Amino acid sequence: MELLTEHRPVNGPVVYGFLRLAGVAAARQAALGASLTEYCRIHELQLSGVFTDRRATTDPTYTAFAGLLDALALPDVYGVIAPALSHLGPKHLAAERTRRIEATGARLLLARRPRIGPGDVPGQRTAHRRFPAPLLLLSTES
Repeated sequence: MELLTEHRPVNGPVVYGFLRLAGVAAARQAALGASLTEYCRIHELQLSGVFTDRRATTDPTYTAFAGLLDALALPDVYGVIAPALSHLGPKHLAAERTRRIEATGARLLLARRPRIGPGDVPGQRTAHRRFPAPLLLLSTES
């Protein structure tokens, strides 16, 4: 009788991390790297490398991101993991980088989901929890 998949040493889907660390303290950098590693462990993903943007740039093809796009062109790459969408840059830059990631066929995974405010989903309020995601409560008002 063969072991169940959960008992076999198998590799999960391959992902690459991306961090934007302009002016960030060393302790924060270590914590962000650890959060990517932990997310991948929990979700059974294989973190194959982390690309780090250490400059606050508005160039969508800055060196670290260009390297990430090259890695996404490798066979069998599932996606990119970032702590939050803000790690791709300001909104306009994050939108462009998201488009470029998706154009490769890779998925963009965020360790922290965007917060949903009361005005974002009609008839719902947000109750905040730390993990894994915000709990949405239906409004009792009609």
